[in-house]
Amino acid sequence: MKPVIRRAGASAEYYTDERCDILELSNSADDPHASIARARVAPGVTTRWHQLRDSTERYVILEGRGRVEVGELPPQLVEPGDVVVIPPLCRQRIANVGEADLVFLAICTPRFRQDNYLAL
Repeated sequence: MKPVIRRAGASAEYYTDERCDILELSNSADDPHASIARARVAPGVTTRWHQLRDSTERYVILEGRGRVEVGELPPQLVEPGDVVVIPPLCRQRIANVGEADLVFLAICTPRFRQDNYLAL
């Protein structure tokens, strides 16, 4: 692998069936060990239950307030600075319980691939 700087343009953000907006910051076959996306969930929205087959995902909360449900843990409130670690095949969803957008990084190892996503 060679050094690289990836630049994300806000116009590349897209809305998903999961009910959130995603901006892929780094997700390349040239860097298969990790991917980074910025997720944005509107106030009052809860994402759909899902899991990732082969990746561990980490939510790094940047802005807003959320309620995350992961595996069999009871629902937990999260806020900026919190990190949620989600192992492979662990069900997950997050709700925006604040009045502004809930914004977080979704970091996957190995990198996120669409065929890795399982809707529940």
